[in-house]
Amino acid sequence: MDAAPIPPATLVIFGATGDLTRRLLIPAIINLTRSGLVGDDLKILGVGIEPGDDASLVARLDSFLATLSEPIRPETDDAWRRLRQRVSYISGDFTQDAIFLEIKKHLTSCNAAFYFAVPPQFFGPLVEKLHAHGLTTEADGCFRRIAIEKPFGTDLASARALNAHILSNISENQVYRLDHFLGKETVQNILTARFANMMIESLWNNNYIDHVQISAAEIVDVGTRGKFYDATGALRDMIPNHLFQLLAMIAMEAPNGFGAEAIRTEKSKALSALRIYTPEEAVSHAVRGAYKAGTLDGRDITAFRETKDVSPDSNTETYVALKLYVDTWRWAGVPFYLRTGKALKARDTEVVITFKQVPFAQFRKTDVNRLLPANKMVIQVQPDEGLSVEISIKSPGLSVDTVPVSLDFRYADEFDIGKMTGYESLLYDLFIGDQTLFQRADGIEAGWAAVQPFLDMWAKSSETPEAYAPGSSGPSCADELIRRDGREWHQLGEAPHNQGPKLLKKYPPN
Repeated sequence: MDAAPIPPATLVIFGATGDLTRRLLIPAIINLTRSGLVGDDLKILGVGIEPGDDASLVARLDSFLATLSEPIRPETDDAWRRLRQRVSYISGDFTQDAIFLEIKKHLTSCNAAFYFAVPPQFFGPLVEKLHAHGLTTEADGCFRRIAIEKPFGTDLASARALNAHILSNISENQVYRLDHFLGKETVQNILTARFANMMIESLWNNNYIDHVQISAAEIVDVGTRGKFYDATGALRDMIPNHLFQLLAMIAMEAPNGFGAEAIRTEKSKALSALRIYTPEEAVSHAVRGAYKAGTLDGRDITAFRETKDVSPDSNTETYVALKLYVDTWRWAGVPFYLRTGKALKARDTEVVITFKQVPFAQFRKTDVNRLLPANKMVIQVQPDEGLSVEISIKSPGLSVDTVPVSLDFRYADEFDIGKMTGYESLLYDLFIGDQTLFQRADGIEAGWAAVQPFLDMWAKSSETPEAYAPGSSGPSCADELIRRDGREWHQLGEAPHNQGPKLLKKYPPN
């Protein structure tokens, strides 16, 4: 079924001169315009502290869009040529009342969505100001919605306080808490792969699955974000949002329908089932590291502690690995290993489902004491979105021996998604009022509750994160975390469809 165009609306972007707006939001709206889902009745109102007017914001966007690998230019791209005529800008301090009076004058459409592309300390005050000036009041069938980028708090207490502040001014059905990972096709496809394929869902439990790995590796270092990162760290930056959203989709039960609330309820239930560790358990179920000086892809990498705006005696981690359990009937006893870090060997976000091994190798010419490689399902979120299943087949020849092969699907081979930013589906759903891909308050608080023991443990610890070399897979303590259970991490950057042939490796006969 074809998607319907969005209704007439105004998108108000707080922080319109920032990187998020020009790099992701505007290109996504251009793509929606090209697809016919955004018409000439969408207006964009930018709000920012920097001096300027409508023409200056348009010129700033023109300049950036022309630098893309596939440049977008107003004279040749019809979508942007039409859209740029409906871009306006208000300059001012959005902590003061005057700017909200100006915004009210610009809202000629009764429908409006307010996008917070600003630092998190402004989330609560902005909602309060919008509410105080009547800009969030919904009447006569019109909508007023607020889109908020992560982070949603820095710990359990602050997340609860932020949710309470927001929900004291507007209702939950007006709040769209974004996690851009949920805009990626592969992430959205997890539910379809599970619940549209009986052969997958029937094996999706502790009878057949040995363990789950969720990884989000980056090759970039902290760079110029030293002040932010030193106060945040890898755990706060990635685990309660990106990685927990992937975990929730893997661990959730089948919803009673595919409406937004049914899906969000099951995701929240899965996150609420995460085991809350005691302080003693937290010590043995988490490790962390920080990259040292070195080289990566020919670039000199400064040690994290020597990065500008980072304390020289910082105890902040740039890598973290956790072992978690989802205490439900389906997942009892199945460990979930999560890891994320910066300055690693590859950019790689993936979910690896490792199935239990067959009891013994009952094949001629095969040592029955040798266990065959476990079947795996690899869901590649980025950079090459796709899905693969690793199985064993008979090796060609007269003897009966096994060899692992990969059955691969890659989105780029079948669909044209190369120009998509991942924000298209999120912005579209924001305008049509579908909250399926957006986080709910209870789910956010459940995620913070699960990581709070680790935050408390490290806040009291004087032990520094283990150093690891740029371009590696992370600190050795992460390998020890999973090896003590007799398991190994899936190699970063080695998704099957990145390796060319469908036959991954040939093992010598045993």
